Amino acid sequence: MNSQHEFVLRTVEERDIRFIRLWFTDIQGALKSVMMSPSELEAAFEEGVGFDGSSVEGFSRLSESDTIALPDPSTFQLMPFDEDDPEMRSARMFCDIAQPDGQPSLVDPRNILRRQVQDAANDGFTCMVAPEIEFYLVDVLKDNFELHPTDNGAYFDQATRNQVPRFRRHAMSRLESMGIATEFSHHETAPGQQEIDLRHADVLTMSDNIMTFRYVVKNVAVEEGVQASFMPKPFEEHSGSGMHTHFSLFEGDENAFHDPDDEFSLSKTAKQFIAGVLRHAREMSAVTNQWVNSYKRLMFGAEAPGAATWGVSNSSALIRVPTYRLNKPESRRVEIRSLDSAANPYLAYAVLLAAGLKGIREGYDPVEPAEDNLNMLSRRERRAMGYEDLPSSLDQALRIFERSEFMAEVLGEHIFEYFLRSKWDNWHSYQRQITPYELNNNY
Repeated sequence: MNSQHEFVLRTVEERDIRFIRLWFTDIQGALKSVMMSPSELEAAFEEGVGFDGSSVEGFSRLSESDTIALPDPSTFQLMPFDEDDPEMRSARMFCDIAQPDGQPSLVDPRNILRRQVQDAANDGFTCMVAPEIEFYLVDVLKDNFELHPTDNGAYFDQATRNQVPRFRRHAMSRLESMGIATEFSHHETAPGQQEIDLRHADVLTMSDNIMTFRYVVKNVAVEEGVQASFMPKPFEEHSGSGMHTHFSLFEGDENAFHDPDDEFSLSKTAKQFIAGVLRHAREMSAVTNQWVNSYKRLMFGAEAPGAATWGVSNSSALIRVPTYRLNKPESRRVEIRSLDSAANPYLAYAVLLAAGLKGIREGYDPVEPAEDNLNMLSRRERRAMGYEDLPSSLDQALRIFERSEFMAEVLGEHIFEYFLRSKWDNWHSYQRQITPYELNNNY
């Protein structure tokens, strides 16, 4: 029993916490929960909590169903709901998943990312990230599941409908109460679309924060009488929802991405990181953009990247290098714009970090930065200029992914094989549908 365990046990007693939620995610990034009585907490810290892993998609086979959840006391936070009802007061902790012999589970997304964090540490780096998370607030007509944006606002508009500005204030307040620092919030470009930006944190902590963010945002939306959706592109006529993420690597207190002698204060390490992400972008797409709907955003969404390029202040590129605060070393970073808001953050950040580190270790050289508005170029024009297109469908992404030895190495054989099977099932289910478009045009 260490000091963190003792702090949690003392807080539970002092705050009269009635329920402990143990959180973890499955391979596709769905949040899972086991509810526990506080009387079992001390034993859970010592021995973990056993559960049937075969009941969680991709975790284990029936013959290997015994699985253990180990609560991480550093993630303990009081839940910001039911504060006024002492009988319902609860807290949550994220868990690491282990095998019965105590070894880390090979199928735990949190452990997959932790391995890359350790690899970065072995190279002397700490990875810091800061996501800009977009999502929609919608009214839903339940009779026909028709979605309607909650407002007609546009980029940076001050919404006039009460629910929207009040929702963002309430959501940010709840997140801050759970130790999740927010920076900005504003109305995004499309009706009903919102963005909340999280303050930078180490990549593993941030992945936990993103999972908490989704849970809190959805619950606050319900309190306001609307629904929140992180679907990559819920509306044909409106922009998709991305999760643009700012990456930087630190060596101790020094930002390894900063070079005061470079025109854009970008170090050789940063440029090699960029080159690594770009070289492996196509084979990573199935992870960073894991749904059929993800490619509707990439192909038809405003400011969504369609090619593996980088650019300085170029919002149409896959990687954008911001140019504000060039002389502030701790602010030097690169923004990866392909991620969507429905990605599994643990796996998506694991493959991006692995690709960037590979670029550094092997000395990749980046191509010249793109200065064009890539969204205005045809596919033929992009090819002529040497830009490599990202996959345009989940089908294409999976065909590239399944040939990637690098992705199999980063994710591990079990997750690689399960993820591939699961996503092929998604694609084939989509293909089997007879859509309204087909009926309208072919019947």
